[in-house]
Amino acid sequence: MKTVVYSLIIINKAGGLVYQRDFHDGLNKLSINDYLVLAGTFHGVHAITRSLTPSALVTSTTPPIPRSALTGIEVLESALFRLTCFQTVSGTKFLLFTEPQQPNVDVIMRRIYELYADYVMKNPFYQLEMPVRCEAFDRHLMGYVRAR
Repeated sequence: MKTVVYSLIIINKAGGLVYQRDFHDGLNKLSINDYLVLAGTFHGVHAITRSLTPSALVTSTTPPIPRSALTGIEVLESALFRLTCFQTVSGTKFLLFTEPQQPNVDVIMRRIYELYADYVMKNPFYQLEMPVRCEAFDRHLMGYVRAR
């Protein structure tokens, strides 16, 4: 059985949608406004979950957890899909929607981030925090995801 990567969303550090791509034909189509709301909502939920550190993890005998080590929501699973979030050091979030049984999502996410770094961040015409419009990134990303 071939597993499926459904969709990728990239959110900038302010919570704005900068990239969205569907890889599976059977998905319900959302409007651009729906994707904008999804990006902003996830950004807020991620920020809240980052600040919710269980008190059991912080005791008087353990050193304090550095703020940079705290992460927000990383995986959300349902019966129909798995949402995996990878946040870069600069605050950009990569949201990958896959089948719940998809193995090695961390490897897929790392490769997508490498493609982003190679074709978007190294593009002299790309402006940070702005929507991603890069044919080379689209082409290589689509080739990688379809080959899986």
